[in-house]
Amino acid sequence: MSKLPILMSIPRFNPTHNRPIFSLLQICNNCNYNHTYSHVLPPRFNQFSSLKKTNFNSNDFPPFFSTLAVSATSSSSIQTDPSSNSSSVAQTSESRRRRTKKSRYESPENIFKRKLDMCSKHNNLQEALQLYNSAKIDGIPLSIQHYNVLLYLCSLSAADTSSSSCFDSLEKGFALFKEMGVGNIAPNEATFTSLARLAAAKKDPEMAFDLVKQMKGSGVSPKLRSYGPALFGFCENRDADGAYKVDAHMVECGVVAEEPELSALLKVSAVAKKGDKVYEMLHRLRASVRQVSEETARIVEDWFISEMAGGVGVEDWDVVRVKEGVSKGGGGWHGQGWLGSGKWSVVKAEMDKKGVCGSCGEKLVCIDIDPKETESFASKLSSLACQKEKRAKFLQFEEWLQTHGPFDAVVDGANVGLINTHTFSFRQLSNVVNQLQRISPSKKLPLVILHRSRVFGGPAENPNTKKLLDSWWKAGALYATPQGSNDDWYWLYAAVNCKCLLVTNDEMRDHLFQLLGNSIFPRWKEKHQVKMTVSKSGLALHMPPPYSIVIQESERGCWHIPTVTGDDLETPRQWLCATRATRTRSKVPGKLSNIFATG
Repeated sequence: MSKLPILMSIPRFNPTHNRPIFSLLQICNNCNYNHTYSHVLPPRFNQFSSLKKTNFNSNDFPPFFSTLAVSATSSSSIQTDPSSNSSSVAQTSESRRRRTKKSRYESPENIFKRKLDMCSKHNNLQEALQLYNSAKIDGIPLSIQHYNVLLYLCSLSAADTSSSSCFDSLEKGFALFKEMGVGNIAPNEATFTSLARLAAAKKDPEMAFDLVKQMKGSGVSPKLRSYGPALFGFCENRDADGAYKVDAHMVECGVVAEEPELSALLKVSAVAKKGDKVYEMLHRLRASVRQVSEETARIVEDWFISEMAGGVGVEDWDVVRVKEGVSKGGGGWHGQGWLGSGKWSVVKAEMDKKGVCGSCGEKLVCIDIDPKETESFASKLSSLACQKEKRAKFLQFEEWLQTHGPFDAVVDGANVGLINTHTFSFRQLSNVVNQLQRISPSKKLPLVILHRSRVFGGPAENPNTKKLLDSWWKAGALYATPQGSNDDWYWLYAAVNCKCLLVTNDEMRDHLFQLLGNSIFPRWKEKHQVKMTVSKSGLALHMPPPYSIVIQESERGCWHIPTVTGDDLETPRQWLCATRATRTRSKVPGKLSNIFATG
């Protein structure tokens, strides 16, 4: 019998049901059939088991194998799950994306950028300059970001006067700026700021100030850091007039000075013996900084004990005008200039619980917040919350608050329940709620703000806890913030809107609260935040102090300056108390230099 008829007599099988045929085909294609494989064949192929060894040549019967191959392929493609095709396409697309990403990552431009960033991180100017020169040779396009990194490193190196390469860094920095011009790369704020620092390292604050003025002329808005090199440079040179010019430019551009800048201006004013400017800087510190650092406190103390300070002020002042100034300012200052004459006595002091100075006996006042400011603050809070939270959900809370409020106190439930404990304590929260209700003028329950994850499920399902929560629900004293929300917005808005106390140990210093600015928020927090401590005797509430922790100028001409040392709870806050021996008073209008008069 010929080989071909025998093979052609084999019927075709569905490949999904008769896999042994593929074993046969594999054996045949390998041109080596051995009877040991006969066990994989269906019974009707057992006739081949009698062949001890037969060699097949595929060239003898190409049509047969071609037909089988096409049939198997066709059958397989028909019965394949369509999702496997989409999966294959997705894998191919993902593979292509990864190759593209890898190609970009390994491009000369990205390698240069990564290496340059590492130089910036490790303050390595020399390697950065080598990379820069290599990039120019290799034709890598240079951007403003590359130049800013190089200029930043040059400014750091130039500021290090102990380094032998200080002068070289200066020259290289200005040379890089010229090369930017040749390449038509427009400078931005970071560029000008680095150049101003280079000018300051060159001991040329005038040049640093000119660069800031160029920024404004180029349509680039200066930042506070942009003014630092010029301002501090003039102050170090004891050039008070130059420093005042920089300060005026800052005010003109809407840039608000902070403690380091005001402290430098205060010091240069004291050195220049400009009493009226010292007075102005103290009030600017009062308005924006409130509590001063130890370094600033030393500058203030040095001023008061100086001979110049003893010579400024008037012995006779108009008491009526001073009182009017206090009333218009909201209390705690009058703005009528230095009162009294003679040397100052400066000591460190503490205040008692009523705000009475332990040194001079002067009682500090609680500075009121204008009701219009509070309304504006609440409106700003609502606007920010609607941007950060789901608008519909927060507006729903505002409507709920309008219906169930006002309250005498709002409780940050999560913060209270976790004080000094790793697990949430409803008992601790209930204790605070009961204390607040007892001291409330209306005996009304405070509003408890809790995330819904703490109100439903978990420990909240405990029968006693459930009963407690139900009682708060029925009294309209519990609000569960929605899933995915930040409950900080809710309890803060409720307290501001209700003009009431806020019970939380949260220091409110993170990014969320920085959005609120430094104008009213610190003052509001000081007057409304109730803090807590836990001891063996139980949980104690610490009410807001009956006085404002801010620089205060009394009607008698005394000054009290709070420092950041101490927190008024466990450690008494340290104050500077400055008083005069002479305190004569009479109605002599016209002798006071009211530097805050608006005309």
